[in-house]
Parts: sequence; structure tokens; C-alpha cells
Amino acid sequence: MTADQEKRSASSCALSARGTADTRLVLVVGLPLPGNRNDCKAWEKSGAKAAVGEAMTTADGGYPGTGLVMLHRRRKGEDLPVWKQAHNKTHKQVRARVEHVFARLHNLSLTG
Repeated sequence: MTADQEKRSASSCALSARGTADTRLVLVVGLPLPGNRNDCKAWEKSGAKAAVGEAMTTADGGYPGTGLVMLHRRRKGEDLPVWKQAHNKTHKQVRARVEHVFARLHNLSLTG
């Protein structure tokens, strides 16, 4: 088996997690699910949704219809109102800090 074939056959998992933007600490990690799992389904089935409860939680664009706070998208031929642009800017700043939480998880998994 070539290295490329090994890379393609490596297993992956979908992991739902919640961290804080302020402290960059991991608060909730759902159960790992097969990597081909849809993000919305993994969010619910992993137990992360139940663990978070009613707390406001931001997400990337892979979670439509889940109640998670996502970026505003513009429709074709329309511009976003200024307030949506401002919300997106804040959302991106928070999400960048949350991505640091995921990087920490990834680094722990590589070293541990």
C-alpha cells in the first residue's frame, strides 16, 4: 500500500466541542462519531448539544437549522445590511479564538 493509499484509508471522526473565547478552555466534548457524519447530526448525537443546553453557541457554516449562531450570508444580488456585517465581524473574531481551542485539542491528541 502506498503512502497516498494509507492516507485515504485512515479513519477519521467527527468531534463536537465547545470552548470559551475568553479563556480558550475546552468546556464540552461530545462523543466521537464516524468522520463521515454530518455536522448537524454529530452535534446532537454526540451529546454536545445536550451538554451545552441553552447557552449561546457559535458555529461555522456547517450547522444550519440547529439554533447555533452562524455567519449571515448574503443572497445573490444583495448586499448585507451594516448591522449584519458588524455581527459577522464580531462572530469571526470569536470563532478565531474558538478555533484555538480546537487546535489545542488537536495538539493534545497528537502528543498524548
